Amino acid sequence: MLSKKTQYAFQALIYMAQKNPNEPTLIAEIARKKKIPLKFLENILLELKNAGLLESKKGKGGGYFFKISPNKIPLAKVMRLLDGPIALMPCVSLYFYERCKNCDEKHCGINDVMIQVRDATLNIVEKKTVADMAMAK
Repeated sequence: MLSKKTQYAFQALIYMAQKNPNEPTLIAEIARKKKIPLKFLENILLELKNAGLLESKKGKGGGYFFKISPNKIPLAKVMRLLDGPIALMPCVSLYFYERCKNCDEKHCGINDVMIQVRDATLNIVEKKTVADMAMAK
């Protein structure tokens, strides 16, 4: 399940992408339009900036804007950055693998099915981008 943090990040990124992605957007404007708590949004956008997805400009005409084009930001990148693993279980995670206690992965039906779930999910979220979400409906 997506955390509130990632949901808010996607809402903010979609809002920014639907405007002019190259023009700075004020945090207060995004927070007001998308009904996101301002302080929470500040932290989210700062994380996205520190990860190299966004850039910011201070002063008059300032705000956040895309450092990388929205059509080059896969949903999986944002999800991993803010929520960590996409896989539902640590034993099937590609980037955050952790062996389950008391489990033989070679003979585990749960593991087998969760690999399929992970692969189906990744097939979508690694191909879809922020721009794709911004163009939906």
